[in-house]
Amino acid sequence: MHAHTVKESAATIQSGVAKADGKLVVTEQDIVFEPFNKELGLGPYTFSRAQINNVGKCSGKGAGILPITADGIRITLNNNDIFEFILANPDEWLSVLAH
Repeated sequence: MHAHTVKESAATIQSGVAKADGKLVVTEQDIVFEPFNKELGLGPYTFSRAQINNVGKCSGKGAGILPITADGIRITLNNNDIFEFILANPDEWLSVLAH
């Protein structure tokens, strides 16, 4: 049985100065990030929505320090792992992930 997709779009994951473009998908149960270039070492990632401790806005950063866009979200898991994504319509994503 395939999981129902709640929302998906192109996204960029950022980890310090490293970034990778890919696709972010939210299903009823999971969040999945599939990078377009898997050789960069930034994904794929899959985690359960039940693992989410907090979601909020963050800045997309150039060189890992200079804010270049406000269109980012930060997902913090119960184990304190943090995932930051730059994507269109971050408020819509926050609304979906808050439920």
